Amino acid sequence: MLYCLARPILFALDPETAHDLTLEALARAGDLLRFAAPRITCTPRTVMGLTFPNPLGLAAGLDKNGEAIDGFAALGFGFLEIGTVTPRPQPGNPRPRLFRLPEAQALINRMGFNNQGVDALVENVKRARYQGVLGINIGKNFDTPMARAVEDYLICLRKVYPYASYITVNISSPNTRNLRDLQGGEELNALLAALKAEQARLADTHGRYVPVVLKIAPDLDAEQIAIIADRLAAHRIDGVIATNTTTSREGVSGLRHSEEAGGLSGAPLRDKATAVIRSLHARLGNALPIIGVGGILSGSDAQEKIEAGAQLVQIYTGLVYRGPALIREILETLCRGGDPS
Repeated sequence: MLYCLARPILFALDPETAHDLTLEALARAGDLLRFAAPRITCTPRTVMGLTFPNPLGLAAGLDKNGEAIDGFAALGFGFLEIGTVTPRPQPGNPRPRLFRLPEAQALINRMGFNNQGVDALVENVKRARYQGVLGINIGKNFDTPMARAVEDYLICLRKVYPYASYITVNISSPNTRNLRDLQGGEELNALLAALKAEQARLADTHGRYVPVVLKIAPDLDAEQIAIIADRLAAHRIDGVIATNTTTSREGVSGLRHSEEAGGLSGAPLRDKATAVIRSLHARLGNALPIIGVGGILSGSDAQEKIEAGAQLVQIYTGLVYRGPALIREILETLCRGGDPS
């Protein structure tokens, strides 16, 4: 109800300004939001050796620096993912870089991994009271040469490892030049081998195993998906997130802002992301868990991702358009038999 009242005000503002104000409000509200969180009984599920109280998570990108962890946790999510974070702080791309396409319930962003750097994120995580499942999404700095990209991922992996429940390796954002090249060829093999070797070393050092997952793009053909799936299995990566935003403009052509550069998210991405999940599951079966994200704006959209082969789901753009009511609807759908009071 409160979001229904706030949304017209937020949508009258520049999208990034509205985003920043919402983050600040969530950071300040913290535990007070728990009174409004849906009380829906859900059977916990174990994925990647972690226990998730419910299958709905916050996708990376909304809280890049981990500034509002306790606020987001109070909304009823079963897990949170923060980031993408890079080794060094960086401002991202010039503004404006975030655009609403309300007719399509979509966003286009070209943020460019704007963040305060991994050290600032770690300090925010340490201050948070949240004790649930926390994913930390890592990337490379825009000015790090692609030949040294692996080094950036390893720096972040080492720094966030003691504080993360799982770590997501983002090689699929369309807003860092040539980043998606890491999804194919020997670049992917080299990255996955280095990550697994460092993960094993860190597990010995810290006495705990933290799963590593890969986040991939929706703009892949069947052969590319099959190759990625096989390499994930061969390197024993712990999971895969499907998908990031798309460079396609299918479903938004002719709309205001549709020609802006960047990644498209929201309802137009739904079918494309689901198709990738279905292809991954056909190739991998249950050998490697899939987290489904992309175009989830209803409970039935989330159920569709589960039926396609995802074990967990995440939302971002749907939360912008529908607010916390979407969390309740998804949990009522995925946790049938629970008490929706």
